[in-house]
Amino acid sequence: MRLPFSHDAFLDVFGAYNTALWPAEVLLWAITAGFVFHWFRAGRLNGRVLFALLAVHWLWSGVAYHWFFFRSINPAATLFAALFVVQGALFTWLSVASSARAITSRSPRGIIGGTLVVYGLAYPVIARSFGLELPRLPLFAVPCPTTLITVGLLVTSVGVPRFVNVIPLLWTAVGSWAAFALGIRADLALVVAGVVLAVDTLAPAALGSKAEA
Repeated sequence: MRLPFSHDAFLDVFGAYNTALWPAEVLLWAITAGFVFHWFRAGRLNGRVLFALLAVHWLWSGVAYHWFFFRSINPAATLFAALFVVQGALFTWLSVASSARAITSRSPRGIIGGTLVVYGLAYPVIARSFGLELPRLPLFAVPCPTTLITVGLLVTSVGVPRFVNVIPLLWTAVGSWAAFALGIRADLALVVAGVVLAVDTLAPAALGSKAEA
């Protein structure tokens, strides 16, 4: 399928987005890093905090990135924005209604999930290391690092309904395809994230018990 925009136009969107919103990106990165540090130190993250954080990420990516910036070059971004807002609303609801929690350990789930979260936080540095130049590179608070962090947290979470995985799983497919089509090598981690989340959704026992994660 031919993309309705060029590689340069795609990077120009990031340039405009980063220039306009970079203080918010830095703040969201710092808040997320603080929560992750607490998660690793304490060994668990309360579900209310977990879902509230993810809700901010998905709502921000849907509205600030997809609707206000990406839509200028891709008509499909209207649908993407709607899906991200729906996922953000789901996480908002779960932050109130769920007793889920995220747990870290040296189990396979803990290692895989923790690695994806760390990769998501390191995403700006990784993207830069692949040759992309500021400000025209995906930094943070955009769909792909948001999805990587989300998958990592979901994989290590206990008590999360599996239907919550559906939209993040769809985005791993969209993002993986775009990674190959546009040559954004930092996004190739979405292939791994998609496989992990698909297994967790369809055959969760294959990754080990969540009670041990």
